[in-house]
Amino acid sequence: MSGSTLREACSWGKVETVYEQMVFSEATLSLPVLASYALSQGSWRARKARKYNALLNEETTAALAPR
Repeated sequence: MSGSTLREACSWGKVETVYEQMVFSEATLSLPVLASYALSQGSWRARKARKYNALLNEETTAALAPR
């Protein structure tokens, strides 16, 4: 957004208001709505599981091991 309103960006030819929408909202309202939408889409099911905890455990034990 760079501080400009949608109408101002449209006057510069940066966006078309037909396809763009601007929402002024507080994060405590919009973040749960966006997160619930992302969760309901289910695209996370196709992602490969990552074990970040195991990675941290390996690095921590290597750093704490006597040399």
